Amino acid sequence: MCGAGHVPPGSGMTTKIIHFMVNGRLEQAEFGADCSAADVKDLFRAAAEVGPHHILKMYNTNGSVVNISPRLEANSEDSYYRLEVVASDLKSVGMPAELDNMEYRLHHLESKVIEDMGKTPDIICELKSQVESFKRKLESVEHLSWMGLFREDRDEQLSKFSQKPKTPQLSVQEERQQVRRKFLNMSSLQVTEEVREHLKTPIFDNWQWEEAEMLVLLQVMFTDLDFLTAFHIELDVLQNFLFEVYCHYNNIPFHNFRHCFCVTQMMYGLIWLTNLRSKLSRIDLLIMLTSALCHDLDHPGYNNVYQINAQTDLALRYNDISPLENHHCAVAFGILSKPECNILKNLTCEQYKHIRGGMIKCILATDMARHNEILNKFKIMQPVFDFTNKDHKEVLMKIMVKVSDISNEARPMAVAEPWLDCLLQEFFNQSDTEKLKGLPVTPFMDRDKVSKPSSQTSFIRFVLLPLFTELTKLFPCLEQHILEPVRRALEYYSDMERASKEEKGTTKA
Repeated sequence: MCGAGHVPPGSGMTTKIIHFMVNGRLEQAEFGADCSAADVKDLFRAAAEVGPHHILKMYNTNGSVVNISPRLEANSEDSYYRLEVVASDLKSVGMPAELDNMEYRLHHLESKVIEDMGKTPDIICELKSQVESFKRKLESVEHLSWMGLFREDRDEQLSKFSQKPKTPQLSVQEERQQVRRKFLNMSSLQVTEEVREHLKTPIFDNWQWEEAEMLVLLQVMFTDLDFLTAFHIELDVLQNFLFEVYCHYNNIPFHNFRHCFCVTQMMYGLIWLTNLRSKLSRIDLLIMLTSALCHDLDHPGYNNVYQINAQTDLALRYNDISPLENHHCAVAFGILSKPECNILKNLTCEQYKHIRGGMIKCILATDMARHNEILNKFKIMQPVFDFTNKDHKEVLMKIMVKVSDISNEARPMAVAEPWLDCLLQEFFNQSDTEKLKGLPVTPFMDRDKVSKPSSQTSFIRFVLLPLFTELTKLFPCLEQHILEPVRRALEYYSDMERASKEEKGTTKA
């Protein structure tokens, strides 16, 4: 199959050929190296015979999701990709693949009828008129690739894709509205069972999902935990809430909306893996998932130490006591104060108080300055943990949010390592600013003193492993899911650190 980016031989333009399986048939796509991401996606949508708002994912031979983009690696027929529609509208009717043959079949039918009857019946004339009318409509529409239809005018098509004008830069507001439109268009899609199950695991790869798609998956989480029914949450209110949360995460290297999604997805996975649905009330599950979603709202990219040393408005407002975490809570309840976003509006006063109190405790618990205090409480409770004990449950909920917040190293290295790069970028931005302003420089953020492996070995050894080990004692099933991957990550970065030191030693010698 050739489509949007097809380039004829001898044009001098580099092309790549992609072999893939879709709907049980092996297909071939060819596109130019300068083809845009949108054009490539349109090409594969055409192959899958789906509309522009369905969610497509491409899987490699190992079963891992790969980006559908111009950077997709060329392959052979033997190592074909698998193209799947992972979210589709069950009520929609697909465009028939035989549309191109419709006119031919109508002519054939007409000839047969004339042969038998001697003249063309009125109904055939009417059908011919409708087909002609439909053809004229199609010819007047510029963008048809999602329907699997391509104009025959190849020169026109080539110029369309090779001389495309630069897309004007969208403002932040325009980008957000674009995400909102995509989200709402996708929100009625039926996400496949395979993706729903994968969403419940720590190996889920966030990097292969766009922002609007992540909003759809967050909607799936709230729906599959039965929150909408249990707490009388209207779907449009949930969608408004999720979109406002998205809007209140800043475009910074680490503490952004994708991080928010990852933390929420890990919390969702832990709820299923530990069978917490049978151990905690549904209202407590709502507290944990919503806390994970809101835990870093409006994060500025500079931590509490910076806020306090720089005497920022946040530090002054919250008297140097967890300024960021208090701010995250305040922003969360600011969003919930809007009637169109208030997913708690149909609850009783007592239920609302319980959720508000629980969310404040869980989000404030993510301040790493309180890490040892909370972990030590849990260590004491863990051997005699009682799910009917209110204090025990409260501490567990804090621990679950904390684990989710710093869980990147429990993910596959291909997912986790890019997050470390993002974190170090944010850290170095802070230390650079501290140096410029003459503030105390946070040691573990100083680009002149910190390396990638050294930043992780200490953090994993002294923060992650003790925390994850205690939670695994209560839930032994988590050993393989989060504890073992963290141990492997420690080994990986220890080897990297050792190699780095040996290289430096060799250089000096």
